[in-house]
Amino acid sequence: MAQPLQVRVNRWLEVRQAVGNVTYRRAQATQRAGVGTRLQAVGDVLETGNQSSATLAVDTGIGSIDVSERTRLQVQQLTALASGGRITRLQVTTGQARLRLRPFTNPNSRLEVLTPAGLSGVRGTVFGVSVQPSGKTGVATLEGSVVAAAQGQSVPVTAGFQSSIVPGEPPSPPVPLRNDTRLALQLLTAEAPQTAHIIGQVDPVNLLTVADVPQDVDQNGRFEVRLPLPADRRVRAVVTTPLGKQQVYELAVP
Repeated sequence: MAQPLQVRVNRWLEVRQAVGNVTYRRAQATQRAGVGTRLQAVGDVLETGNQSSATLAVDTGIGSIDVSERTRLQVQQLTALASGGRITRLQVTTGQARLRLRPFTNPNSRLEVLTPAGLSGVRGTVFGVSVQPSGKTGVATLEGSVVAAAQGQSVPVTAGFQSSIVPGEPPSPPVPLRNDTRLALQLLTAEAPQTAHIIGQVDPVNLLTVADVPQDVDQNGRFEVRLPLPADRRVRAVVTTPLGKQQVYELAVP
């Protein structure tokens, strides 16, 4: 099958807002990212630190990307076709990003988000992805439709639904969108010597950080953490949905 003819056009993603510690890396050079910084080449990376975020604009004016804290986003492909179509492929290896895109007018245009677990392809929608340290991916669609693909299987995730992808497995069947940041504690206690022991549950598509450390949750959203007990006996936990809704918890250890 013949490949679509490509043309040389400068393409980019531009930082429109940066809060906190946001860095940009090309090849071996790393610098602080600010408003106007552009990701233009395959391999360019944008990373956000703790309590940091960024908003990127896509060059074609099709929309924007909100990048949450502790997120790594890399350019995989920025292509212009002779037909006028644009192909944009991004990789999110950890963290959370929300995309707000208008419908593409060119049938050859597409935007894809690749994670360690699979691929999400869109042609115009509002959706988000979350990537846990293990690579497990949550996909949630607010408007339009997304196709989640992994292991040779594709699942449509339409407006009002969410799905998850475990590395090495096909996407799970979509379920109604929850966008739920609740954290249900099952155990919160102090153990000797000066250790906090926490067991709880969140929506399995969500991201969880405890004491600024990203955690993996199982397919039911359950997690178990042991960590040094802070002097004030308070542990900060943050729950983030694939759409970027976030809730901060201050857990007081008895």
